[in-house]
Amino acid sequence: MNPLCTKVNSLKSALFKATVSTEPKDIPQMLLSREDLPPRYIHYKVAREGLLSNQHMAENGFPGNNEQKYQNAGRITGFIREFGSSSDFQSDNRAIFAVASVVHLFDSPDSVSNWINEVFYRDFQNHVGKQLGHSQNLLAINRLKSAAFFDESLAIKAMHETSHGLVSSTIIDFRVGRFLGVVFISAFGTGNNLDETMELGIALEKKIVTTILKS
Repeated sequence: MNPLCTKVNSLKSALFKATVSTEPKDIPQMLLSREDLPPRYIHYKVAREGLLSNQHMAENGFPGNNEQKYQNAGRITGFIREFGSSSDFQSDNRAIFAVASVVHLFDSPDSVSNWINEVFYRDFQNHVGKQLGHSQNLLAINRLKSAAFFDESLAIKAMHETSHGLVSSTIIDFRVGRFLGVVFISAFGTGNNLDETMELGIALEKKIVTTILKS
């Protein structure tokens, strides 16, 4: 095996072992605070924050999902912190109105990988052209490049039709041992916010690793 691959696999194994002792109560410390956000979001305020249980995920996720599905996928719990700017509703059609970080805890790194490819991505694929509730229609998704992360990652851009007009959401999922880090940016219009979302993702990855090593 390539020596570099051997070293990377060794680091991944060490990181997984470190996550074994990390508890759900440590997760909120991993989320991005307002001080962690780029200066352009300095005036954004917390719009949503809290626990994401499997029940909550089922009730607020894609139609047809249930709590058992998430349990079977190895998901244990998660937390979200989302920042928003209500003034952007009166702004131009490319305005970013939400930036968020989410951290999910799973029973194993394999479960995280399966979630990224078989739950997260497939759920979006299977609901293109369908109503999602709350007056939202998923129009299209595109897979984007996300090679800047230490381990496995996947990025997409999703286009929604909403009561406020067209909304684009750029979402990145990435694995850190038993943890799934997620960042997303939602904006009006059809613009691509991959660079900004990658910036948030890298900051979240660093904060997750820092918290793991401290626990």
